Order: sequence, then structure tokens, then C-alpha cells
Amino acid sequence: MSMLQAITFDLDDTLWDNHGVMARTEEGHYRWLLETLETWLAARQLAPLGVNYAEGLADYLARRQQLVAEVPERRGDFTWLRLRALEAQLEASGLARSTALMWAAAAMNEFHRLRVQVTPHPEVAPLLSNLRQRYRLAAITNGNIHLQRQPLAEYFPIAIAAGELLAPKPDPRPFLAALDRLGVAPAQALHVGDSWEEDVLPAQRLGMQAVWVSETADQALPERVERIAHVRELAELLTWLEKRGL
Repeated sequence: MSMLQAITFDLDDTLWDNHGVMARTEEGHYRWLLETLETWLAARQLAPLGVNYAEGLADYLARRQQLVAEVPERRGDFTWLRLRALEAQLEASGLARSTALMWAAAAMNEFHRLRVQVTPHPEVAPLLSNLRQRYRLAAITNGNIHLQRQPLAEYFPIAIAAGELLAPKPDPRPFLAALDRLGVAPAQALHVGDSWEEDVLPAQRLGMQAVWVSETADQALPERVERIAHVRELAELLTWLEKRGL
């Protein structure tokens, strides 16, 4: 029997192309907030918010950056950063605190609605369906995508949001949390991801096998690391590794 018992996956830019998703989500949820809130205020004959979209979006980003400086342990918890920045901005714009909290939460719900609108590579669902027959699967992500609403959630009964652990990758703790929940030792697990710094190196240093999803190979691969150009090549790689007795 193969020593390999579990496979963990990064999500963004590993199982789908994340290009444009964040820009669309970032701009979309903030525009939705300003437009919907202005309508709500007008219906109640309340003073308009008076926040310009471009300036407001820039201020929103600046507030998040300020929070990172003030609360560095939250630097990877992007949902918390956005929520607190929106609350502060809306309150500074004249809304009562309770109203600011309500609308910031509503805007984050819209953020998550847009954030899960990703399109997995067409090969991924069949790949995961086959893999889960042979291995335990888990997802480990630094992104603040809603893990139970993303389109591949059914394949990942274990999903780790590293930022919410206050330990974004390359911190080893999200990997260790996944291994603990999977019930396997590092040597019995393989991690698949597109980031050399955030996926490959921390997994390899823990003693896991790592697969780097990268179209270009611009550096020598250390022990227990393999490279594929696209996740569609993973099944063939696993067959090769198993023949070597992984």
C-alpha cells in the first residue's frame, strides 16, 4: 500500500485562475455598498453619505493597511480587515455605529457572494472525484473565499482558512492543522500549490511531499518537490510517484 494517504490543495491560481476575480470582487462589493446605501438613506430622507467612489475605495484600502500596522497578527485575516475598515469608514462618514455595523456586514456578504464566483479548471472536478476515492483531501488557503460556498466545497470536508488562524502561509500552522484533522503524518501527505514561498517551501520543510504548479521552472527543485505546469498533470505525476514507492 502507498505511503501517501492525503493530499492538500491550495485554491486560488491552483484549482482555478484567480486573475481578475479579486479586482472584480473588490470593486463590485464597494460599488454595491455605496449605491445600495444611498438608496436606503434617500428612502428615509436622511442625508447622503457623501463618499465619492474612487476616494472612498482608496480610503477603504488605506484603513485596511493601517489596521495591518496596528494589529499585525491580523494581517492575513482579510475578512476581518475589510469588515473593520468598512465599519470605521461608514461611522466616520456620519452613520450611527449600529447602522455602520449593519451595512459593513451587508457589504461583506456581497463581497463573499462575488468572491465565490470562480471557475475551476474543467479537469479539476473529475480529478478530485477520483482522488477522493484513494486519498483524504483538504484545502489550505490564504484567501478569504467562503470555503463552504466555493464551487469545489464538496471535495474538501477539511478546509483551512489560514488567515482566520492568524497564521497565513508560509506559517506552518495551517499545514499542521490540516494534517492533524486528516490524521496523517507529514510524510504521508502531499501538498499542491502555485506559490513557491507559501505552498512548496513550508510543506517541504515539514516533511510533506510538495507539487509546485508553475508553467516555468526557474530554480532547482529540492528533495520531495515535483513541478507540473498545470493541475491537470497531477494524476499522471501521482502514478509516477507511486511507482517509485512514495
